[in-house]
Amino acid sequence: MPTVHYESYTQARTHLKALLDAAERGRVATVRRDSRTTAIVDQERLRFFLASVAPARAEIVAEDGGWSVLMPDLPVAADGSTIDEALDETITALREYAEDWQDHLLDAPNHAANWGLVQLICLSNDEQLRHWLVGTGQ
Repeated sequence: MPTVHYESYTQARTHLKALLDAAERGRVATVRRDSRTTAIVDQERLRFFLASVAPARAEIVAEDGGWSVLMPDLPVAADGSTIDEALDETITALREYAEDWQDHLLDAPNHAANWGLVQLICLSNDEQLRHWLVGTGQ
């Protein structure tokens, strides 16, 4: 059976191992609660997918003896005396944005569509975010 689905939270709790095993193998794993169905997805699979469909589009520019990283369409920018320092600051700014988004921006009309970006930020370590920013891998 390729799909694992449970019609209730109670049913899913009883079969949690099967649900998690299916998600880890990349199978469709879902749970229905009231009128909504929630998908359970392996973290690394989701992170890899989000990184592949949402390129950073970071603009890295040299200016005034240092470096700046700008994120078009996001309230995220950072500066540093070296590229590495600017990228470190950008990663910090992205993490702060993700925290703010989860705290209060998720319902703001101009930020609500950034759900995938926030997931990507939270599911990535600093090295993965750095590679995503500069476009050298996922």
